[in-house]
Amino acid sequence: MTATKVVPMPAGATPPASARVTPEKPRRRVGIGERMMPYLLLLPALVAVLVLLGWPTIQMLGISLRKLDLHELVTGKAVWIGFDNYTEELTDPEFWSVAVRTVVFTALLVAATLLVALVIAVLMRHLNPVVRIILQISLVLAWAVPVIATTTVFQWIFDQQYGILNKTLDRLGFHSFIGYSWFSTGASTLAVIGLLVLWQAVPFVAFTLYAGLLGVPREQYEAAGIDGAGPWQTFRAVSWPAIRPILTMVTFLSVLWDFNMFGQVWAIRQGGPDGASTTLAILQYLKGIAGSHFGSAAAIATIMLVLLLLVTGRYVQLLVRSKDGELA
Repeated sequence: MTATKVVPMPAGATPPASARVTPEKPRRRVGIGERMMPYLLLLPALVAVLVLLGWPTIQMLGISLRKLDLHELVTGKAVWIGFDNYTEELTDPEFWSVAVRTVVFTALLVAATLLVALVIAVLMRHLNPVVRIILQISLVLAWAVPVIATTTVFQWIFDQQYGILNKTLDRLGFHSFIGYSWFSTGASTLAVIGLLVLWQAVPFVAFTLYAGLLGVPREQYEAAGIDGAGPWQTFRAVSWPAIRPILTMVTFLSVLWDFNMFGQVWAIRQGGPDGASTTLAILQYLKGIAGSHFGSAAAIATIMLVLLLLVTGRYVQLLVRSKDGELA
């Protein structure tokens, strides 16, 4: 007979629980259909993008490798000349002059748009409700006016004989502005076009940045004030981290819009005077539609596409490197 030894337990002590071995749940095997489901859901959108964007791009590349003037267009002949259109454009001093002008004008315009919009967004964050609503209504109205209507208004404001700006400056004592032409040089013409684009672009960017500022809790501003931070320190430590991803996004969009801008430049002076305000978009139109050199115009469009792809690639790189989809 086997004797069982009983170990006395202290009063109030909890006996140790018997060790349990939890069996591992068998892993469910994911079928091929389940793995392919996300790609199948994305397939319609991918096909739509390829049809709407991919095929025209392929057509543009094909045209850029051909001599396609009015004669070839009417007769339907396909005259393949390889990269001669690119060589002709890239060795043309006028092309490089227009390209540099377009890049500089786009950079200055984007920088001015972001600066003015950022100031307005910060002001809307701190203004009292009545003034803020008036400012927001004004921005919406400026944004809602069509491009051609706004361009017509700006042409009247800066008109040499009947413009209200020259008359206002004359009454303020600047009599030299009587009969002054704001479109006599390329620099002044581009300045007027820049003001026109600012008028139309700032509302969207300002509202976008203002939405980012609204996402910052008020407690963070109060904490910064308690710590003795000034306005600039508060903006740099609290506001800037919140709007930096949004600022990257609107910068990317502004570059795309301003680089491809056509309507405002053409409606003001058709790239004049003497081509001094011509941009790449205007040059493409002059070569293609006006000059019937569609191969050269397609080559210019391809070069513009390459430049924009470089900007897009940088944006995608920032997006991939960022954490949780936020742009650093």
